[in-house]
This record gives sequence, C-alpha cells and structure tokens, in this order.
Amino acid sequence: MLLKLTGSSGAGKTTLAFAVADRLDGVVVHEFDEVGVPDPPIPPHWRNRTTELWVRRALEYQARGADLLLSGNSPLGEVLAAPSAPSLDGIAVCLIDVADTARRDRLAARDGGRWDQEATDAFCGWAAWHRGHARDPRFRPEVVIDGSWPEMAWHRWTAWSAGDPRWRTCLIDTTDQPLARSVDRVERWVTEQRAAHRSGRLPLARGWADDTPVPARLTAAAARRPRAVPAAPPAPPPRT
Repeated sequence: MLLKLTGSSGAGKTTLAFAVADRLDGVVVHEFDEVGVPDPPIPPHWRNRTTELWVRRALEYQARGADLLLSGNSPLGEVLAAPSAPSLDGIAVCLIDVADTARRDRLAARDGGRWDQEATDAFCGWAAWHRGHARDPRFRPEVVIDGSWPEMAWHRWTAWSAGDPRWRTCLIDTTDQPLARSVDRVERWVTEQRAAHRSGRLPLARGWADDTPVPARLTAAAARRPRAVPAAPPAPPPRT
C-alpha cells in the first residue's frame, strides 16, 4: 500500500513522516527527493517519472508485506495517473498544509534566504492549487496535465467529480499546531487507512481503475510501443 503525504514546500510533510516512522509497524518511510533532484531548470517530466519510480518502489515493498509512507509534492491525481498505480493494493493521500505566512517563515528559517519573493509566492500558489485539487478533480487539472510525461494515464480520473468516493484527500493543517499534535494526527490517519484497507473499506483499493474506459488512441499507442521504464534521476546537488 502507498500512503502519500503531499503538499507544497514548508508545510512539514517530511518532518511529520519521519517523526511517525518509529510508531508504525510494517511501514517504511521515504522522502520523494531522496533519489535525487536535477539542477534547475527541472526537466518537465521529472516529477511524473519520479512518481512512477516511487510507485514501483511501493510495489517492491508491497511484495515484501510492507507499506510505504512517502512524503513529496505529487498530488493525488499524479499518483493515480502513474502507469503502475493500479497494481498497488491500496492508495491513500493526505495533504499537509499550513497558512501562507507560516510557510514563508518556515522557508526562510529552513533554507537561510535561498528563496526570493517570487519563489515563495510560487510555493504559496502551488499550495493553493493543492487545496483546490484535493477538493475537486476538476479544479484546474491542466496545471499537472499540460506538458506531462506521455505515459501518464490522466484519463483514469479526469471524468470524476468531487462526489466520487475515490477522490479523497485527508487534510492536516499544521498552522499554529505543536509538532507532537500533528505527528499524532498523521499516525492516526495512517492507522485508519491501513485498517480500512484490511477491512475492504478503502476507496482506492486494487480495482479502483477497472471501470475506467481507456481512450482508443491510448490503446493503439500502447500496442505500438513497449512501456517505458523511468530512469533514476541524477544524484542531488550539494546542499548550500
């Protein structure tokens, strides 16, 4: 099973993921960027391909009887569109969010002035998009779809509405919250999702994509070429 903590930078998702790691049996914790981040400008398909890389890593853990808790920027729609996503036993996504003022303060404290006003505005804009996407799959899907990796299967969810039970992203707002309280909330969310999976109540259990019609053009394209395997991203640049 893949348990995904998503959201824009500065919300605390990676801090929370690793803080809860020792509390959960049978769960391994990773951070999306640990496989390496290319130097700017970031290649347009990098996040899509790396999302697929992590889905395949989750499948490896799944085969060994473990669940993967992954922190990173990929939202629910990107996870569901990853080529190998339907092979997962289960998927659950939680948006870790924070007020813009707190986000700006955290980025400044964490990264020592690395980000200028334009960059922090972009992080806050990305956070606002995450909120809309979490509520409704029809909220500006072009933000992630336009110019994306051709292997991404966006058709799996683009016809869904906000009322579809499969479109469910939990929200944990860390604004003015003690770290311990937010860690408790993440632990509770993970425990609830795993219990739902075991009892057959998880909306995104295996089979969630079975009724999704495949566009004829995609079927024809798949018949003409083998599935591309995403290459591992390059090593991360030195931290400054």
